[in-house]
Amino acid sequence: MTERGLPFRVLLVEDHAVVRAGLRLLIEAEDDLTVVGECADGESALEQASSLDPHVIMMDVSMPGMNGLEAARKLLERFPRINILILTMHENEEYFFQALRAGALGYVPKSAPDTEVLAAIRAVAQGKTYIHPSVAHLLVNQYLSSVEGGKIRDNPDGLTDREREVLRLVAMGYTNKEIADKLSISIHTVHNHRTNLMAKLNLHDRLDLLKYALKKGLVRID
Repeated sequence: MTERGLPFRVLLVEDHAVVRAGLRLLIEAEDDLTVVGECADGESALEQASSLDPHVIMMDVSMPGMNGLEAARKLLERFPRINILILTMHENEEYFFQALRAGALGYVPKSAPDTEVLAAIRAVAQGKTYIHPSVAHLLVNQYLSSVEGGKIRDNPDGLTDREREVLRLVAMGYTNKEIADKLSISIHTVHNHRTNLMAKLNLHDRLDLLKYALKKGLVRID
């Protein structure tokens, strides 16, 4: 539920009508979730996002015309407060990392059990990162490759306790404002901590932060 006690609003973007119908039934059976719209392609998602104001857009990757990854990038350019969950048949490294770089907060294969799909929707609706365990190993392998290649240094590099806490919260998907509220510090201070820790660890974006936090056990994917 939202802070006002209202259900989280979900927009379904999937070109197969049968899959959309199944997702609608699954979601509408939950008191804290509701489907506010359906569409079959990325162009329609861009049109509907403005009027429907969803908390979450659940989007397939492979669709006619504009695919889900391109649509995700364009949606976040226009509506940065919307959270995107990728639901796809693809469980490979190429699509997974492209989805994260496009700005999606969650990635769940269509083979996942209903309970995990719902858990992903709820996490992403709250602005948190959700990665299904079946693709979590991709993060670990990518991280280890980066360490071996010297792109990421495999040690704490003198992070302060506060920097490690900021790192953990960023990796979990919290915004600078949310981190500031949780730690009772200013947004400016959060930004400084984030800049400093990324410089110390030679990391460049939230994906790198997430991989580092997973490696160090600061966050877990259950």
